[in-house]
Amino acid sequence: MTQVIGTLKARLAVWLLVMVSGLGTLLLMEAYYSTQRAAERAFDSQLEAAALTTADSVQWEGSAPVVRIPPAALQILATSHQERVFYAVLDHNGRRISANLAISIPSAGRTAAAIAPTWLDLTQAGTRWRLHGREYDSAGWDIQNPVQIWVGHTISGRQVLASELFERAIIRFFAMVLLAGILMLLAMRVALKPMRQLRHRLRKRQADDMRPLNARVPEELREMVEALDTLFTRQRESRDNLLRFTADASHQLKTPLAGLQSTSELALQSRDPDEWYRALSDVHDGAKRTSRLAGQLLSLARLRHVEEADESLPLDLRKALHDSVLEWAQREVAMQHDLGLAELPAEPMLIQGQAWALRELLGNLIDNALRYTPPGSEITLGLNAIGNHIMLYIEDNGPGVDPEIHPRLFQPFERGGRQDTHGSGLGLAIVATIAQRHAAKLQVKERPPHGLRIEVHFQAAGEES
Repeated sequence: MTQVIGTLKARLAVWLLVMVSGLGTLLLMEAYYSTQRAAERAFDSQLEAAALTTADSVQWEGSAPVVRIPPAALQILATSHQERVFYAVLDHNGRRISANLAISIPSAGRTAAAIAPTWLDLTQAGTRWRLHGREYDSAGWDIQNPVQIWVGHTISGRQVLASELFERAIIRFFAMVLLAGILMLLAMRVALKPMRQLRHRLRKRQADDMRPLNARVPEELREMVEALDTLFTRQRESRDNLLRFTADASHQLKTPLAGLQSTSELALQSRDPDEWYRALSDVHDGAKRTSRLAGQLLSLARLRHVEEADESLPLDLRKALHDSVLEWAQREVAMQHDLGLAELPAEPMLIQGQAWALRELLGNLIDNALRYTPPGSEITLGLNAIGNHIMLYIEDNGPGVDPEIHPRLFQPFERGGRQDTHGSGLGLAIVATIAQRHAAKLQVKERPPHGLRIEVHFQAAGEES
């Protein structure tokens, strides 16, 4: 029974969602750090520009520098994000020449600024600041001493700018994800169109239409279409075999029934009790043959066309063969034949199979040999272990069968070219079907100087082929 376990669209969507989520997480992380770096660069550039502008405003009056912060520097520092700004000018001893806030510059920062432009992140009165300092050689009339210029502002502006940039990146990302989702749905619909066309084509086929599909499909569907074509071919062959079997069965049943009808009509026209007795005997024998034929037809139909539950169990083929031969040896049909067993192995010969089917196989092998050999013939059954296989064989010293007919012996209603027996031609067909159900191989051989040998090769239980 088919169980629906979701849809291909859902599976593709889930996998794409997982991949997009993973990639999106990486992209969002990269976008976050990129916006942070962009905000840092933007505000650091402002601090550098403000420091340079302030440096140009340093003047000397006598031996002391005088600083007048130009409006341009304040405009650079004052951004639209309303953060607090800081500036300070220090002499070569670290004393303040000019400053707007009492922010202490660490000595390590002043030392670093004396070597190269430097950046400091510090916290003052619970507020985080970003400072930039650099040293300039500012010469007066009497002395030549450098001065350090420090500018800075709080980081709130940086955080706001980074958030704004990140929000824009998120909006663009989700817009792209939405667009990608829509395109993905359209792509899946287009990609799955051949599958929908194949489904519609199969639904429109008639139940008895077993022709190949002859469909144009992408490479991904090629194997499935080939499997369907193979299935249709097998179904067509099975249907044809069933029709042939039904026609042959009808013919085989019609012949004895017509004979019974003719015998009974002749007996009804006679007034002689002896004629009645002979007619009743013929009718009785014909009914027995017809009953046996019907039973074999039912067995063959059951084996070929009815699925049985898997009841395979380890079975001892040695014991089954021994019991079957003893049973058949006591029947009247075997009294005029030398039916016997070859020496059997001492240990059990286990195979995986169904007990009823195995008894049917052995019975049909023995019955076939009894019916197609003349009285007094020797019929021998035996077992041999060959590697990981167990070979069951039956051989007789009867007239044998023409080697050209050997390949047809397992077809229904095949009598090996013989018309002088009461056999139905179904025994070996039943044997072949049972052997196929047990994954066994059949071989037909001549038995010198005359006679026939049939071998059935089973896989030993627990062995890998």
